Amino acid sequence: MENLAPEEYRPRRVHLNTASHGLLARSAADAIRAAVERREHGAGADVFPAVAAARAAFARLAGVPVSRVAAGNSVATYAGLVAAALPEGAEVLTVEGEFASVVNPFHVRRGLKVRTVPLDGLAEEVRPGTALVALSSVQSADGRLADLAAIRTAARAHGARTFVDVSQAAGWLPLDAAEDDFTATVGYKWLGAAHGTGFLVVPEDLGGLSPVLGGSLSAADPSASMYGPVREPAPDARRFDTAQPLFSYEGAAEAMGIIERLGVATVHAHDLALAERFTAGLRALGHEALPAPGSAIVSVPGLGGRREDLARAGIEVSDRAGNLRASFHFYNSAADVDALLAALG
Repeated sequence: MENLAPEEYRPRRVHLNTASHGLLARSAADAIRAAVERREHGAGADVFPAVAAARAAFARLAGVPVSRVAAGNSVATYAGLVAAALPEGAEVLTVEGEFASVVNPFHVRRGLKVRTVPLDGLAEEVRPGTALVALSSVQSADGRLADLAAIRTAARAHGARTFVDVSQAAGWLPLDAAEDDFTATVGYKWLGAAHGTGFLVVPEDLGGLSPVLGGSLSAADPSASMYGPVREPAPDARRFDTAQPLFSYEGAAEAMGIIERLGVATVHAHDLALAERFTAGLRALGHEALPAPGSAIVSVPGLGGRREDLARAGIEVSDRAGNLRASFHFYNSAADVDALLAALG
């Protein structure tokens, strides 16, 4: 259980906080620095190939054609796009305690009926009249995994679409975005890109969405659509592209390429082994993690207040409502887990 990519990741601290933000790979950081330097010195450069490369890299990880992937900046933006397309009076089924970016756009969109239920048994709550089920595949607060197979089956049985945020899954958990109607993610967590990167996977039929957030980037020919309304939207998911922080997209494809080379199955096994090592060590210390079988995120009740002391000791974790949240990725090692356990002991 050693760092799987030491040539790219050499952190100076014990970073067990990928659920908040991942580490930048050396190659990604170098690409961003080079782009900033070009801009600093006024060198002309075509910045959009980095967006195209990142879009293609995510499409491969998601298991969908690149034509189904829009590039932008946040899950909330994409949830808002889906919310805007729903008809008046539509029911949206969401999860109690769900991450705000996933659900808030549906709550603030007037005319929708938002129903919130526990994650366990969500599939049983889909009913006639449910238009959309919106959830995270892995819960941010405690790492619980949704039963996506059951939820998809229930949604299809009632003619509902699914909107799934995979921000806490893409990069360590095997992903098949073709199984859902809409799949959204940010890139700065488990995918290893910088803040400001994000992707949306749409159905082949574009899911009834309208490019209400689109500017020239959403056009079939962006260079010919800079002024006035966009007369011809892109024929595929690119019509839903939103503002792209271009420095952030530099190096994103390189970061995702590391996961591709390692293989998600390898990363998945590595991350779970570290999580299990931590969970077992906690028990030896007299602590019990919240139940989240099969997750790379471990949440421990009552220990969140230790976060600042741990940070001063060079160990990065999160405090979520009083719970200590640790998350494990391929650049972590058994030594990292042991350092955290020793600090907690």
